[in-house]
Amino acid sequence: MEKVITLEEALKIIGELENENVELREELEYYKNRKLSGRQKHNAKWMAIYNDFVAGYESGMTMIEIARRNNVSERTIYRYKAYYDKIKENGN
Repeated sequence: MEKVITLEEALKIIGELENENVELREELEYYKNRKLSGRQKHNAKWMAIYNDFVAGYESGMTMIEIARRNNVSERTIYRYKAYYDKIKENGN
């Protein structure tokens, strides 16, 4: 059996659903705009800095110079160095 709804009840339900939609859209925007946590290894930015690291390192630049040139921390450059050493070790 169908429930009989008055116009006032229907308008009230519609209002509640519209409010819920607003809240859900705000939540969706939050999830769309949030930064993913953790390092995104081997994405385009990572590869560009790594390739610049290799060029600089092999040409004799210091770690500090490479870090400053790429606007990253020295620790980040040492992670690139560890990766570089691992690749060289497995390649030979």
